[in-house]
Amino acid sequence: MQTTFLAQQFVPLMFIGLFTLLLTGFPVAFGLAATGLAFGFVGIEAGIFPAAMFQALPLRIFGIMQNDTLLAIPFFTFMGIILERSGMAEDLLETVGQVFGPVRGGVAIAVILVGALLAATTGVVAAAVISMGLISLPIMLRYGYSRTIATGTITASGTLAQAIPPSLVLIVLADQLGRSVGDMYSGALIPGLLLVGLYILFIVAVAIFKPDMVPALPPEALLYKEDNGKSGHRSLLVLVLICGAVGYGWAQVHDGLMTKWLERAVPSAGDEIVIMSLTLASLTGLALAVINHITKMHLLSRLAEQVTFVLMPPLILIFLVLGTIFLGVATPTEGGAMGALGAIILALGKRRLTLPLTKQALENTAKLATFVLFILIGSTVFSFTFNAADGHIWVEHLFDKMPGGAWGFLIVVNILVFILGCFIDFFEIAFIVIPLLAPVAEKILPGLVPGMTPDQAMIWFGVIIAMNLQTSFLTPPFGFALFYLRSVAAKFDYKDRVTGKLIPSVKTIEIYKGSIAFIILQLIMVVCVIAFPVLVTGGIEKVEALSSEQIMNQLEMPKPEEAADPTAGMDTGAKADEAANDDPMKAMMEAAEKEDAKKKP
Repeated sequence: MQTTFLAQQFVPLMFIGLFTLLLTGFPVAFGLAATGLAFGFVGIEAGIFPAAMFQALPLRIFGIMQNDTLLAIPFFTFMGIILERSGMAEDLLETVGQVFGPVRGGVAIAVILVGALLAATTGVVAAAVISMGLISLPIMLRYGYSRTIATGTITASGTLAQAIPPSLVLIVLADQLGRSVGDMYSGALIPGLLLVGLYILFIVAVAIFKPDMVPALPPEALLYKEDNGKSGHRSLLVLVLICGAVGYGWAQVHDGLMTKWLERAVPSAGDEIVIMSLTLASLTGLALAVINHITKMHLLSRLAEQVTFVLMPPLILIFLVLGTIFLGVATPTEGGAMGALGAIILALGKRRLTLPLTKQALENTAKLATFVLFILIGSTVFSFTFNAADGHIWVEHLFDKMPGGAWGFLIVVNILVFILGCFIDFFEIAFIVIPLLAPVAEKILPGLVPGMTPDQAMIWFGVIIAMNLQTSFLTPPFGFALFYLRSVAAKFDYKDRVTGKLIPSVKTIEIYKGSIAFIILQLIMVVCVIAFPVLVTGGIEKVEALSSEQIMNQLEMPKPEEAADPTAGMDTGAKADEAANDDPMKAMMEAAEKEDAKKKP
């Protein structure tokens, strides 16, 4: 009782000490470790902890070093940096902008689609927002886009890197929740794509009801016209239809072929079928464009060729990485390694892989990986002391009397994560807050939805957190995405190099206002994921856990009367001897009893 009372006083003091260090600017990793060690030594002196407790700490740290899942972080980071620094973002924005530019809101739709592609390749919010801010914001301002729509679209599209696989956030959350990264990717795929669709629907609605806010590009801004003056969109549409037909045809036969090739006992998951169908469709489009270019047949327009050569290679890379993970052929770590190699090949193909670029990518990857590793080590020291003081029980008691039960827990946790996301990075939230909430979530969430297994419940919880963290990146005045755009947006009036007009500077309040509509859209998506768990769990294989009694029943040897009777024709004594011989344990016991009987006088 005394220890529990001391722990109840001790754990809040740990929180106060930790956040005091963080608010004073103390480095996060050292703040976590210092807080954990300081209160650990105080706890030993106060008699809360045994003196030998910290002997287990080195084993925890070595366990972090041996965690293969975390290797996926540097691989996907390196892949993203290579693709981003080799000019992929510029090519994508220019090409996709040319496709959708002739319609109202087309440039904004192009920014959203490219943001989704960058999210699936770079996986880093800063890289996506800065790239699109430098390239697309001047174009949108040049042709009269509303400043709130322009800035909001860029910042919101950049935050898609938090929720669309292969996201670094999902890797870290899967590791902290003790679940499969592949399942986390599978669970986040549909909500991430639905959020992209929600953004596009918003832009379409603005184009219908407020057309002056999102004007179309003028004809002189279109770069890939045919010699006869046509835009080339018809040829692109035909190519898309052919690729779509190939993808649809593969989707019809995928399950039968994969079940036979991989000797599966269960049907293929829906997300696996979608990814592999898109991969085959992309490969078909690229092959047709290459054949048309080599043979000079001129069956495709300049726009169709440009879109294919720019868009298909990164799409194929993304689909192959996710497809191998979903198929179970590769682990996320192996998929990340394949993605890094694919990024190098794409950069070589574009003749943009230079020694300075490779060196810069390796340095940035090493910095990020070291940053993550040290935060993880510091958080391990903190959580080690926290749990030793029964902190996890203290946290559980904070929520067990909450109104609404499990739903109340979800609402409060989302509000907490939303607020924390305005102030600190997602790595700190994942390594500090999530380990404290995970035991409570694992205990109360599986019973929230009938038929939901513990693994599905924790994947659902992880996707909700990821979507919430994405929302907090946009929240004024502390949203990180807003700061990234502010760093590259025009701070002074400037003269446009194409039109020659004077373009007013972008004000900070305009960036803040632009984010509000997209925050509402993201909150709607968070509510949808909470209200409809099937959006996450629909693509995750349900594996029912067996009880200890069921396991023992399966391991039990068949009874003589249940099996084919091999003792037919024997007398009763012979059958008994045969039954005893079938049970080694029984035979041993009988032999021991006979020996004891012989020794007795």
